[in-house]
Amino acid sequence: MDFYQIITPIITVAYLLIVFVLRSIIVWRQSGVNPFVFSSTEKAHDYLGFIYKMAVLFMAVTIVCYSYLPAVYYFLNPITILSWNSIQMVGVALLLISFLWTLIAQVQMSDSWRIGIDYDEKTKLVDKGVFTISRNPVFLGVVVFYIGIFLILPNTLSFTLAVVMLIIVQVQVRLEEEYLLETHGKAYQIYKNSVRRWI
Repeated sequence: MDFYQIITPIITVAYLLIVFVLRSIIVWRQSGVNPFVFSSTEKAHDYLGFIYKMAVLFMAVTIVCYSYLPAVYYFLNPITILSWNSIQMVGVALLLISFLWTLIAQVQMSDSWRIGIDYDEKTKLVDKGVFTISRNPVFLGVVVFYIGIFLILPNTLSFTLAVVMLIIVQVQVRLEEEYLLETHGKAYQIYKNSVRRWI
């Protein structure tokens, strides 16, 4: 196994466990509210949650094939023209930057951290720290992570996942903007006017 076959699954597992699982458990214990609010209804919001889950699953599939099943990885149509060490190094750098950036954003959200939109709770409007740079730093970090995965193991599936993630995140943030405007009114409108959606 080469360096990238070793480091990619390690960073990915650490990212998912620390940034999403551990942070969610911490918020749940501190606030008594389950931060995972996607459910299995037919609503558009919950369908986005289903797509997120599928994206994580297929990301795991492409990484497992790349690192441990090279014969199967061949069937994912690797884009060999992008398989350069320098490009892969950029990919690893993006994973690490995304990891740190997303974790910082989640810590700064504190008890307001949610996976999905919690229509039954009024969480505090977070507008400090990295939220002065981006209105959606967590989503930005997620998109950067998928781009990093694509650069490390460029293939048809990883490219598709990066595109799909970019599209569904665009939809999700717009749903959240509607919710935040209804919940926080003028305070959110002022914030929205002063900070860019992404960066």
